[in-house]
Amino acid sequence: MQYLHTMVRVTDIDASLKFYCDGLGLEEVRRSDNERGRYTLIFLRAPGDQGGEVELTYNWDPEEYTGGRNFGHLAYRVKDIYALCQHLMDMGVTINRPPRDGHMAFVRSPDGISVELIQDGTLPAQEPWASMPNTGAW
Repeated sequence: MQYLHTMVRVTDIDASLKFYCDGLGLEEVRRSDNERGRYTLIFLRAPGDQGGEVELTYNWDPEEYTGGRNFGHLAYRVKDIYALCQHLMDMGVTINRPPRDGHMAFVRSPDGISVELIQDGTLPAQEPWASMPNTGAW
């Protein structure tokens, strides 16, 4: 058995690519438009990773998506959780669960998909992260 991908529905391709690619650093590996089905599929992968991908599904006809608790979150191991969280904040992304312990943080995509960031190893606690409160749901 081989893990292939996780699909998440998106409502704005540009905002989603800004978050996943410019923010998290994922790379687009392939894209396909299906005129008959009226959707676009965009597959993303972490640089150098040959494993699973994130499939962004954009339906051309507007739909409203509601989140369910049956889907938890995406998770990525990162080299420097503090630097990535600062980068995301600079882009206007809310850090819902800051990396107070130098190990774990949560953010949300423009479509409300929860993304867990896990430090490769553990960094010592540092400000402003150590005293930053949670914001919203994660």
